[in-house]
Amino acid sequence: MDQMDCGVEFRNISKRYGSDPSAPLAVKGVSFEIRKGTLTTILGPSGCGKTTVLRMIAGLETPTGGQIIMGGKEVTTLGPADRNVSMMFQSYALFPHMNVLENVSYGLKMSGVAKEEARRRASEALANVGLVGYDQRLPSELSGGQQQRVALARALVLEPAVLLFDEPLSNLDARLRREMREEIRALQQRLGLTVAYVTHDQSEALAVSDLIIVMNDGLIAQSGTPQQMYEYPDSEFVAGFMGEAMLFPAQADADGAVHLGPLLIAPKQRVAAGAVKVAVRPEAWQINRDGSGLAGTLVKFAYLGSFFEYSFETVLGRLFVVSPDLTDVLEIGAQVGLTLADHGVSVVRMA
Repeated sequence: MDQMDCGVEFRNISKRYGSDPSAPLAVKGVSFEIRKGTLTTILGPSGCGKTTVLRMIAGLETPTGGQIIMGGKEVTTLGPADRNVSMMFQSYALFPHMNVLENVSYGLKMSGVAKEEARRRASEALANVGLVGYDQRLPSELSGGQQQRVALARALVLEPAVLLFDEPLSNLDARLRREMREEIRALQQRLGLTVAYVTHDQSEALAVSDLIIVMNDGLIAQSGTPQQMYEYPDSEFVAGFMGEAMLFPAQADADGAVHLGPLLIAPKQRVAAGAVKVAVRPEAWQINRDGSGLAGTLVKFAYLGSFFEYSFETVLGRLFVVSPDLTDVLEIGAQVGLTLADHGVSVVRMA
């Protein structure tokens, strides 16, 4: 990658907490790049190392080994003040006794920016996040979503080379979460920000990211665009973590075709003959009233407004199926056939 295009680069970074050389590594030789002007999400379960990675980008933790490059310059041993990064935490950490404008301009004043210039830049940052007219309010007078915007403006006003988010939406309700993730993404694209974003929420990662890095046990399990990660997971872990998927044992023949019970699957990539696993998303199943495909008996269903959730008993075991068809509603005991669409089906490595 051209150094001008590089926002952040990790080269074989490892991290061990404490001084005992026999202590386990929290991050185990991780390498990746975040392109300038893009949003990269680091996704994974609790304890996978994603927050440690973010703290090392921020300079809050020093790697045990490897190099961190930012904007073409090595910053491995530099502290936060020498990195030109801003970090936004899930707690917002607003000063309760300061009004909105004072909260946003605080970092600038600490950096020696003149009072009037700090006020001007703070007002501009508040306008960027849709908070014109809120200057004199205290944090306690704001909703959760408004506090989130103030925290975002405070991070943006410093004009960081890299903006870091640590689980920024976890304190918000579902509707606000969707609104704020859309705002963060729109702002990132409009201002051309370089963003590293940590979450454990797959739908959040799919919605905001240019690139997703999935971590597991201190290692990168897989990285790619949201569509690549969802459509082409290359392991059981990633398939199960990137949204709901059921895994089935299957058999690949010499021609590369995969047999899943009575169904035949043409994999999107070449697979060697032998035992494989097939990951199937609930929305990939197609229900056939004529009984063609895999025979299934409906044993459970739930109506969720825009779709139905069905459970079918089959020779493959119980299948969980999501159907957007709200007109042809199945009754318990209905006998149907099930076939697979092209999307939402992938052959993955055996664990």
